[in-house]
Amino acid sequence: MSGQEAPQFTIVGCGLAGTLLACYLGRAGHRVDLYERRPDPRTHAQDRGRSINLALSVRGIHALRDLGLADEVLRSAILMRGRMIHSATGELTFQPYGKDDSEALYSVSRAGLNLTLVQAAARHESLRLHFGQRCTGFDVRSNAIELHDETTHQVSQLAAQIVIGADGAYSTVRSQMQKQERFSYSQEYLSHGYKELTIPAGPDGAFRLEKHALHIWPRGNFMMIALPNQDGSFTCTLFWPYEGPNSFAALRTEADVLAYFRDQFPDAVPLMPTLAQDFLHNPTGPLVTIRCQPWHLDGRAVLIGDACHAVVPFLGQGMNAAFEDCTVLSECLKQHASRWDDAFRSYEARRKENTDTLAALCVENFVEMRDKVGSKAFLLRKKLAILLHRLFPHWYLPLYTMIEFTRIPYAQALRRARKQNLIVALIAASLVLLLLFLALR
Repeated sequence: MSGQEAPQFTIVGCGLAGTLLACYLGRAGHRVDLYERRPDPRTHAQDRGRSINLALSVRGIHALRDLGLADEVLRSAILMRGRMIHSATGELTFQPYGKDDSEALYSVSRAGLNLTLVQAAARHESLRLHFGQRCTGFDVRSNAIELHDETTHQVSQLAAQIVIGADGAYSTVRSQMQKQERFSYSQEYLSHGYKELTIPAGPDGAFRLEKHALHIWPRGNFMMIALPNQDGSFTCTLFWPYEGPNSFAALRTEADVLAYFRDQFPDAVPLMPTLAQDFLHNPTGPLVTIRCQPWHLDGRAVLIGDACHAVVPFLGQGMNAAFEDCTVLSECLKQHASRWDDAFRSYEARRKENTDTLAALCVENFVEMRDKVGSKAFLLRKKLAILLHRLFPHWYLPLYTMIEFTRIPYAQALRRARKQNLIVALIAASLVLLLLFLALR
């Protein structure tokens, strides 16, 4: 692409969604510039402490496969067949996600996946990547973005034809769109935050926990999870209240941290030699749900991923939903050609209800993961759901299966699950009445 040619699309944010969408646009032959505040991941390592491992599922895999990237990504991913529940006394219970390995998740490194996508984007001649450029403003009237060079600290204005806000939950592009009349916006924070911890690999890179599982330590009001890495380590994430007697605020010293973890996570502590240091020095991240509308500004700007629908990470669908955004937006751009406004309206119409549904389901699943996965009643319901799925695979699909292992739109999946559950409840009630009738004859 000539240095004098203006790009058709200017993407703000070179994270997962921004780079994936750039690959879609590059494949279609569009001229694209990407701007990212962080250094180039091809030459700089990512900072630790804010990198929850990601659970890649069918929706995300479909987008990667559509671009010819799935095999490359899955080679460095680890299959997770289910949840391994760790009780307070160290007992283990395995809960499979589905009926077989076709219904499983893949643990992937956020940094590794971002690097793969950046490298893929760089292979398109019509794409240009600009790192160390922080977007500090967006003029909704002129469609110009303001950029701050993180090295020289110079500020520049850049005229843009179409701006795509892929700059995350605290999007600068969205924050300026919010100033428009009739723009609706809400954000809701959980009372919990998250902190990244580590279980290092054993001798010769051995996994010190079951490799093919997502590990959960549910403790009622809080929990810890661990996802496997290729090098034999596990990335742990503690989800904990900010305030109160059992909270991030309550533990101030290494002795406090070790004493508390020995009480709550006794089987994990021997596996975490840097636990106290990681806890005290790694940042605590917030958990926020963001909803907004509209997602676009005429045919001049559009939002994707967390910029328009950030969700909490308890269904592992944030990245997968953002990748699905890219797939749908690419389809809409192709369908409506250069009628950008029509394309953006179609994209939002197809996605808005579904991402709102996902947001609510993610919060519900947090309660399930921390409070219910260890209960006998939950295990019984889970086994019943898997049994019905095996017996009637074309009729009965558990909600979790539809969310994680199909591309059924989220809102449609929820409606189908409610209908299925109603039918099952009616059948069960009818059987009970029949048994009572026979007993009384």
